[in-house]
Amino acid sequence: MHATDLRIALFSGNYNYVRDGANQALNLLVGHLLSKGATVRVYSPTNAKPAFPPTGDLVAVPSLPLPAGRGEYKMARGLPAAIRRDLDAFAPNMIHVSAPDFLGHRAISYGRRNGIATVASLHTRFETYFRYYRMAFFEPIMVKILTRFYNRVDAVLVPGRGMAEIVRSWGVTTPTAIWSRGVNHDRFTPTRRDLDWRRTRGIADGEVAVGFLGRLVKEKGLDVFADVIRTLEQRGVPHKVLVIGEGPARDWFAARVPGAVFAGFQSGDDLGRAVASMDVFFNPSVTETFGNVTLEAMAAGVPVVAARASGAVGLVDDGVTGFLVLPTDIAGYAHAIGRIVSEPGLRETMGWAGHDKAAGYLWDTINQTVLDTYLEVMARRGA
Repeated sequence: MHATDLRIALFSGNYNYVRDGANQALNLLVGHLLSKGATVRVYSPTNAKPAFPPTGDLVAVPSLPLPAGRGEYKMARGLPAAIRRDLDAFAPNMIHVSAPDFLGHRAISYGRRNGIATVASLHTRFETYFRYYRMAFFEPIMVKILTRFYNRVDAVLVPGRGMAEIVRSWGVTTPTAIWSRGVNHDRFTPTRRDLDWRRTRGIADGEVAVGFLGRLVKEKGLDVFADVIRTLEQRGVPHKVLVIGEGPARDWFAARVPGAVFAGFQSGDDLGRAVASMDVFFNPSVTETFGNVTLEAMAAGVPVVAARASGAVGLVDDGVTGFLVLPTDIAGYAHAIGRIVSEPGLRETMGWAGHDKAAGYLWDTINQTVLDTYLEVMARRGA
């Protein structure tokens, strides 16, 4: 079998209506698959004003907004009859599910019922979300749900060996394959650093900008970030906080980092400029399976301080491209950031080391591994 023989139905909880790292990866994957001659049809909730145009054919799946102040996200209402008819007409020979939601569960069931190969990709540590909403007791239950989900497919795509070990520890026995992530090296580069841009936002040339990049939601570790900044202030470590992104927790976050510069949502080359204009990138999140924003900062030549968790382990080389710190170690984070702030030579050395490492993360090479996995699964099934 060849790529041109593949008819892939891709299921996403959010393909393009809210921009995030997961759907950026999925759209780039679809572009790669189409360029190799595969046929792809995407099924996802949609909205009237998507964040960006979708790559490939997109079928809108009926959905409802999520509750609890997260109405910008939608939950598909399973796999209704109209969508099943569309699937029947499309006649896929490969199903790829990218989220363990109702749509993903029903898509796997559809595949199993019709003898279609199924692959799942793991993008987010959903089991960790409950820690941020006073529901930590639900985490082990969620792990059981996720284990069952990933044990129902033919292969699981994980972004690194660390995440493969985590799902194995849950009890997932399905074969895994590594689907890492790439970075746009033209956009994220040290040459985009812009002192004028910093000055217009009140960041002096000699100030060290400690940056945050991402959606402003609590599960990104905003509480830890704020606690660390408070500790830096108490220790008299000179710095300026630069926040890039928007989200429902913006006001909550702004109240906890009152001296921060909020640059808002940035995209395209503007985002590349904003990231390169940081001096230290701080990412305390433990919910990612791969640190897309961490890789972008590294490509831009910015040293990283990150949680020693699945999103950064294997990406950040501790003591070389930045520092890894135990996720709740506020003092440890403050010490690591303080070192980078106070040692310009270390800052420069780590920044260039990160830039050099990021150079090896190329989208075409990385997305080819997904296509190869599809073909391997088909071969195992005797297709």
